[in-house]
Amino acid sequence: MKRRIFLALSGVATLVGCAGSGVPPQAELPPDGQPLPVIYRIDPDDELRIRFRVLDNVNSLRAVAGAQPLVLNAGLNAAAATHVRDMSLQNRPWHFGSDGSSPIDRARRVGYRGTVLGENISETYESELETIVAWMQQPDTRGVITDPAARDFGFAFFQEENGKVWWTMMTGDGAARAQNVPTPGVRANTGAVVVAP
Repeated sequence: MKRRIFLALSGVATLVGCAGSGVPPQAELPPDGQPLPVIYRIDPDDELRIRFRVLDNVNSLRAVAGAQPLVLNAGLNAAAATHVRDMSLQNRPWHFGSDGSSPIDRARRVGYRGTVLGENISETYESELETIVAWMQQPDTRGVITDPAARDFGFAFFQEENGKVWWTMMTGDGAARAQNVPTPGVRANTGAVVVAP
């Protein structure tokens, strides 16, 4: 019984000590005075939810710009998935693969039969929605999102253990769909470039 009372009193003393003067302790700030960022962690089970949320947001932005909605394309998803992992391995955000491949090359390799119109990429610790906002603030990446000729959409991301996220969004003209050519079944693993045909 004495032991329980002692433990209870110890707990109360600890709480009182933590409460202090009632003034919350000041958080230490880095030299730039900005709060430390919170790492955005992606649950692997959320891959489809994130992909469709990005597509919905991109289509909302396209609607405001007067462009038709995009349709998710398995081939462009696979090409984007290949590129996010490759950028992570290279540790640099750019539009060329470690083998020198372009967005067009990556789309052809996975069987995309349309024309690749653009690719947006990003290396960040931010969420997918913050990344879209950043893309919309730059004319070249905004142009990929709102391109009226685009019909197909591909999107992928890869998060490293340290929290860094690599994002790739691709658009295509949907020519294969327009011609009723079936797109081959492709399994997706899960800056901007405007591609001239």
